[in-house]
Amino acid sequence: MLMVIEARPPPPPEPKSRGLGGRGYGEQTPAGSSSGLPGAAVEAPAGPEAMKSSLQQWRRAATLMVASRGGPGGPPPPPTGPAAAQDYQVLLLKRSEHSHFMPGASVFPGGVLEEADLTPEWLDLLRPHRGPPLSRLGRARPQQDRPAASALPNEVAFRICAIRETFEECGILLLRPAGDSPGREDPPPPPHLQLPRALEPLLDLAHWRAKIQKDPHQFLQLCQHLNCAPNIWALQEWSNWLTPFVRKDGRRFDTFFYVCCLAGKPRTSLDMEEVVSLKWLSPTEAIEKFTSKEIWLPPPQFYELARFCNFSSLSDLHRFSVDRALEGCEKWLIILLSTSNGIIQLLPGDELYPENTILEDNNWSTKKKIEEIMKDAKKMHRIVIYERHLYNIHITIKAKYKHIHPQCKL
Repeated sequence: MLMVIEARPPPPPEPKSRGLGGRGYGEQTPAGSSSGLPGAAVEAPAGPEAMKSSLQQWRRAATLMVASRGGPGGPPPPPTGPAAAQDYQVLLLKRSEHSHFMPGASVFPGGVLEEADLTPEWLDLLRPHRGPPLSRLGRARPQQDRPAASALPNEVAFRICAIRETFEECGILLLRPAGDSPGREDPPPPPHLQLPRALEPLLDLAHWRAKIQKDPHQFLQLCQHLNCAPNIWALQEWSNWLTPFVRKDGRRFDTFFYVCCLAGKPRTSLDMEEVVSLKWLSPTEAIEKFTSKEIWLPPPQFYELARFCNFSSLSDLHRFSVDRALEGCEKWLIILLSTSNGIIQLLPGDELYPENTILEDNNWSTKKKIEEIMKDAKKMHRIVIYERHLYNIHITIKAKYKHIHPQCKL
């Protein structure tokens, strides 16, 4: 089954059922235009101030795609079946069915940026690393996106958020002991030859984890207690997704996705609150389990796992992510086009995507079928959702920022 299509495909078969679902990504949306198709009722272009004001109303978040091979006890047995397509696995957490956002979804660890992630006190821990290493984090994020009181660059604060949330949700602690870094005069080691490892503390940190879950400021206290700093250099910026508009009271997030390739598979433990189970799956294996309805992936997770399918080895993924992260990335706001038999999620670069958006309710609906809209399309960057477990990604444009398109065959 071809999941990602690089040219216009023949019309797909009629779906047997719609079965769309999933808060924030798979629900049917109210009509945003009476014309039936994008382009005839687009709101007036927004200026920089309107866009800035709109973004400030969103909850900023970070998520971490942890990829690893092997384990604490040594290398794993050779994979078979779909898992053999890659020599590494990616960590996926299943959210509780009682979660307010995307209940039951399999997602990467992550969460909302807290004030504790922005405190200037982090500089005391990071100061030994403030020379060349910080400059290797990639392109600086716009400073207007961060609170005026924060002395931390966004590219640091979002990484701290991702590391903290990963520890809270699954117990993986990505820290660097004090002094465990190249000096200012030392040349940095080739990044593709130096896979980082998660910290395996000698002490049981369950009580610290519980404290941090109640008060994020305790994460700084833990790092000070261990004389360690968050290993922000192990996180490579990958993408930036904005939650599409579904309803006026729906939660919306401005989320940075980071990649962390680890030399050994770290020990994990569940919080049993937001997260009820976890799996280490190869990208191809995860997509197969999605299509067989064993797990449910929101579209961004599906898209990014399909991107990972381009890399058969962990070292190749690590090398690419380190080199590409220096380019930065583009904010992607999904525009929902509801059709009579499914949903088309439009992404920047698609011929139907509006040139200007105020990042609010910019969705449309039409009585046409997906096949009618797809028939004459030429410039495409879209995710077509036929059913809850049937997505197709259609791309005919060139990737920006030296990135790579999704590609996965089952």
